[in-house]
Amino acid sequence: MATLQEIVNFCDTRTRQKEIKDFDGAYNGLQIENSGTITKVGAAVDAGQLPFEAAIKAGIDFLICHHGLYWNPPTPLTGSAYNKVKTAIDGNLAVYGSHLPLDCHPEIGNNALLASVLKLETIGTFLNYEGNDMAVIAKGPAGGRAELSSRLKSLFHETYQGIEYGSEQPERIGILTGSGQSAVAHLKANHIDTLITGELRQHHFNMAQELGLNLYPCGHYATEIFGVHALAKEVAAHFKLEYSFIEQPCLL
Repeated sequence: MATLQEIVNFCDTRTRQKEIKDFDGAYNGLQIENSGTITKVGAAVDAGQLPFEAAIKAGIDFLICHHGLYWNPPTPLTGSAYNKVKTAIDGNLAVYGSHLPLDCHPEIGNNALLASVLKLETIGTFLNYEGNDMAVIAKGPAGGRAELSSRLKSLFHETYQGIEYGSEQPERIGILTGSGQSAVAHLKANHIDTLITGELRQHHFNMAQELGLNLYPCGHYATEIFGVHALAKEVAAHFKLEYSFIEQPCLL
């Protein structure tokens, strides 16, 4: 058993939460508190009604989410918003959100971990936002685009998409999990013609053709399971607690 405040302090420090400015309206840190003690840690990509219910059923009382509850100006606690918060409070579930701090972290960030899982060497970063680079640059595999595509298909077999109009032997690969729209326009300036991401828009198909790019949107959800999983595992190990990951059948 550990105290809620001890675990919040650990997460805030590990994610460098106070050093990373998120998008306007987004809030990182403790979002719902519980009775003050923690017996089991969980992680989920989204702070949603069904993940909350699954976490409570699994005996989790501290849930780390990548997509937390707060993104916009204050929202009235009515309807589904009320039901979700009431579910957490009634179930004694503390909820902790970590968005951009768990995207850009050099060790437990989504981008760094995805590069590691794909066995790609990180050689740089790009896409600065408020003083911090959000995306990583990885060295292309010896087997070129064919090898990269094979690894992606193996990892993201249900959500993999390949839009291949760039080099067959990419040397520098950009990785930006989740939404990759902000990165596309900055690829060429960083000598990158290949991007691994979560989701794009239809017009990026045309941009790939016109700019000579390889674009691999492999699912927003699927590319963002890594950070919360890593942070929650560290919390569980540090405080000697049980840990579970709450999966959702999301292919987007």
